[in-house]
Amino acid sequence: MSHLMNTYARLPVAFTHGEGVWLWDSNGKHYLDALSGIAVNTLGHAHPRLTTALKEQISKLIHVSNLYQISEQEAVADKLCELANMQEVFLCNSGCEANEAAIKLARLYGHQQGIENPAIIVMEKAFHGRTLATLSATGNRKVQAGFEPLVKGFVRVPYNDLDAIHQVAEHNPDVVAVLIEPIQGEGGIRTLDIHYLEQLRKICDQHNWLLMLDEVQCGIGRTGKWFAHQHTGILPDVMTLAKGIGSGIPVGACLAAGKAAGTFKPGNHGSTFGGNPLACVAVLTTLAIMEEDQLVASAATVGEFLQQGFRTRLAKVAGVVEIRGQGLIIGIELNRSCGELVKQALAQGLLINVTDDNVIRLLPAMVFTSAEALQLLDKLCPLITNFLAQGA
Repeated sequence: MSHLMNTYARLPVAFTHGEGVWLWDSNGKHYLDALSGIAVNTLGHAHPRLTTALKEQISKLIHVSNLYQISEQEAVADKLCELANMQEVFLCNSGCEANEAAIKLARLYGHQQGIENPAIIVMEKAFHGRTLATLSATGNRKVQAGFEPLVKGFVRVPYNDLDAIHQVAEHNPDVVAVLIEPIQGEGGIRTLDIHYLEQLRKICDQHNWLLMLDEVQCGIGRTGKWFAHQHTGILPDVMTLAKGIGSGIPVGACLAAGKAAGTFKPGNHGSTFGGNPLACVAVLTTLAIMEEDQLVASAATVGEFLQQGFRTRLAKVAGVVEIRGQGLIIGIELNRSCGELVKQALAQGLLINVTDDNVIRLLPAMVFTSAEALQLLDKLCPLITNFLAQGA
């Protein structure tokens, strides 16, 4: 690792192969993967159908560039719009690129409305990426520190606070959009109130703003619906996706509908690798398997089983603040910093994550079964109980 930039605090383990929701390290030890590459490995590891589809595509064509028509890309756009009831799609390589596209779209939309300095409302504790624009939209001073000056044009308000939105609307005529995560992932698995999202849609319509939903972590079936906002009756103007959309192949997407559709014209935005044939085959295969194996419904069922299991087993454990989430995006908030639990879990053959300092984050693959969920409960609940007892 001597020549790698020191940008990650890596755990002392290297994996050699995986199967389903299990990983094996270079010493032959196996681990239950309850993180799935941070919500990326939708189909788990080495899914036979995905592996076959990628091998076949590699043998034919990997990349050609967006100078030409790409039939697989058109098929991906058609399928995503069918699932999301949106109108058009821009394909890129990551969540931050998808959010960059959304930010650029909002600014261009604002200029087309005659607004010289378009502003976007963003949330406290939000996370939208690490490029300069998405870093500026992110609500975490730890990840922003040292990279000033930040990009201007963002107005920050508390999450789930409609009054704050109304205050901005009253005093800032330059606002053109709201960018928000239906579930804050890095921010501690915090979910939007359904009433809030419904009212936010009305506020955006009233002021001619774009409602832009960042579903990079919570989208693609993870909550028990194809997209988290579908638990309400609203439709966004812009939605961003990435992570699990390609089951490990880098893919991002920015979807637009309504007044946001048609904003970009040729030359306004682009991506060299975005939507190449290999990436698009990964998306099409992932979505097809999810539909055929009913993995969206499974996420709801297995997720509810997990949450009920944690609530039952941790009900009397002092130091457990809250268990929250939806489907297979689950957070267990403790009353103290708990990063040490990641190493303890690793030693016990379990992969988890801690976010927002004191929230255990679980993002199992969509192929996670109830039997595997039971193993997760059996492994993690004693670790949490012992960890909190030691600090009491």
